[in-house]
Amino acid sequence: MLSKAAVVHNKGEKYVIEEIEVAAPKADEVLVKIVGVGLCHTDQLGQEQLIPVPLPAVFGHEGSGIVMEVGEGVTGIKVGDHVVLSYSSCGICENCLDGKPYCCVNNGMLQFSGVMADGTSRLSLNGKKVSSFFGQSSFSQYSVANQRNVVVVDKEVDLTILGPLGCGFETGAGTVLNALKPEFGSTIAVFGCGSLGLAAIMAAKIANCHKIIAVGGTASKLELAKELGATDTVNTREVKDVVAEIKRITNGGAHYSIDTTGAEPVIKNALYCLRTLGVCAEVGVSGDVTMNIFDAITMEGRTLVGVIQGNSVPQLFIPKLIEYYKNGQFPFDKLIKIYDFEKINEAYDDVHKGETVKGVLKVSEV
Repeated sequence: MLSKAAVVHNKGEKYVIEEIEVAAPKADEVLVKIVGVGLCHTDQLGQEQLIPVPLPAVFGHEGSGIVMEVGEGVTGIKVGDHVVLSYSSCGICENCLDGKPYCCVNNGMLQFSGVMADGTSRLSLNGKKVSSFFGQSSFSQYSVANQRNVVVVDKEVDLTILGPLGCGFETGAGTVLNALKPEFGSTIAVFGCGSLGLAAIMAAKIANCHKIIAVGGTASKLELAKELGATDTVNTREVKDVVAEIKRITNGGAHYSIDTTGAEPVIKNALYCLRTLGVCAEVGVSGDVTMNIFDAITMEGRTLVGVIQGNSVPQLFIPKLIEYYKNGQFPFDKLIKIYDFEKINEAYDDVHKGETVKGVLKVSEV
């Protein structure tokens, strides 16, 4: 099947809209017509080869669409279903069998190797293989994904905007609701007010946290954070000592913190702003960090924990987020700006400039 797709040919180059060939789904796979797809920083990491996905490649891993065809052995998914595509998992490793597919031991291969679980590709351009991403490559009109990636969703909700639930919003909300599980009345500081951080703030409100502190350097995003549930904000461009300010707001330090930036000084602030026995969740993509472990962690009994995909099982968690959305508790649509598919490079530019919180590409009509 021919499909218009956004292709990256060389490291750091812009996306080029081209017509690729998408093969039919094999056993346990489905073919999805992509309606909408979110823009995520992880796609950019592949584009810039900080994640070394073989090029050329079709990125995109926050797709939503309509099932067009199902392969042999697919259960619980039928033609015509509205679906959200999430991360890949093998289903047979120890972690998958233990109900933790977000920590699948085959994670790296399934998301970033450029091929499907069987080691082959479903995408080609002029007869040559094109790499896939996250087992879906949803910067394309059509996508083939394993049924484990696929979540059937409510047809009453606008399908175009649902794609980010498969990664960014799932990660932010899941870090709070699935990983940290803050107690009623506890305090939390969220560092970074992008789509992931703002999703965490909405989730913290759902969890009935007493103090929800948004930490960032953009005044407009901090105002949006307050609209979405933050009780307090800390503007890093105006506050000299972020840790002291959070300790003042929380009367001694936050119970929980989340770093979405991956930046060394921010990670340190997220740790040092905690009270004794506090827990910091790291969800940003970071490199080497140098710190005094005794002061930052051991002496205060603090915990630094890595969280992948919000510790979420997509088939269970994404429908819950949609219910929260329908009930007015998780208004993620306030973060989204929709762009035509062909304007993918412009959309990413707007996100980088801070003019858009969450860009979503309109790929096809429902």
